[in-house]
Amino acid sequence: MNVTDYMEAHGHEQLSVYTDPEAGLRAFIAIHDTTLGPAVGGVRIWPHRTEQEAIVDVLRLARGMTYKSAAAGLNMGGGKALIIASAQDKSEAMMRAFGRFVDTLGGRYVTTEDVGATLRDLEHVAQETEYVVGLPVSQGGSGDPSIMTAFGIYRGMKACALDVWGSESLEGRTVALQGFGKVATRLAGHLTNERARLVVSEIDPAGLERARQANLETLDDPSAIYDQECDIFAPCALGGILNDDTIPRLRCRIVAGAANNQLLEDRHSSTLQSKGILYAPDYIINAGGVINISLEMEGEYDETLAAERTGRIYDTLQQVMDTARSRDITTAQAADRLAEERIEAVRRVKRIYL
Repeated sequence: MNVTDYMEAHGHEQLSVYTDPEAGLRAFIAIHDTTLGPAVGGVRIWPHRTEQEAIVDVLRLARGMTYKSAAAGLNMGGGKALIIASAQDKSEAMMRAFGRFVDTLGGRYVTTEDVGATLRDLEHVAQETEYVVGLPVSQGGSGDPSIMTAFGIYRGMKACALDVWGSESLEGRTVALQGFGKVATRLAGHLTNERARLVVSEIDPAGLERARQANLETLDDPSAIYDQECDIFAPCALGGILNDDTIPRLRCRIVAGAANNQLLEDRHSSTLQSKGILYAPDYIINAGGVINISLEMEGEYDETLAAERTGRIYDTLQQVMDTARSRDITTAQAADRLAEERIEAVRRVKRIYL
């Protein structure tokens, strides 16, 4: 892959690389677009097999964050960080070294929690830079973003249910959860309270055991989730899982979940639509976490206001679905237009964030 060609084609502003051999740190920070404000996005800790895999991942995730913030009406741009490491490799030294990396960008990128990272990790990062959000409430932050992310997905599922079945009720509906991390665990709470039936797949033994302890139905073969007959398929793990191999196997009416970059390629939104499946664009429905963070960046965090704004994901999804119908396009295309039109309107006034 020619990195600069890829960045030009997808509108990226910056890709930074940082190493600290003593701390075991190999990291990338991608800044996609800062028209609306500083680039905000989590730090993902993941043991990619190659640097090219890692670079593609961080660039795609950064672009997704731009669209997520723009569509949610936030004054933030899109960025992402990625540390090539496993969760077992993490250390205080590594996270503090990453904090120094973030600090070199002078506020153009603000980091927070993502896959593989924890609130404790953010505390280490915050010892080296002020450009970190999502810290524990006890430290003046907004706390665990999975709470609002899960609530937003729940609200989004109800909007999709209204569109497909004429009722927003999820009682008696079967939801297939792919992945049972923090967001999916909290989402399961909302769904079980509404008496939905849940089926869970998870590659992490700890997550699988957590689902079993909650008396949820689990699958021994994680790949069997694609063949599960259900009303809603909820991808809550990693991205790229909606592709030529998996979409034909789906037996659902709605795809709505927490994972980022669920579509392997843009064309797969059309594949879903042709199969009669309503797709809730990932960066629309999973925006609760970044909405939560935005309040922290505005000043004093207010949980009630965060829940109110996150609940508006219901309305945003309705707008996306109405636009898709009126313009005869996919929901993914409608979501992109919503985000791009807002960015272009602001770009006439300002350019990049300095």
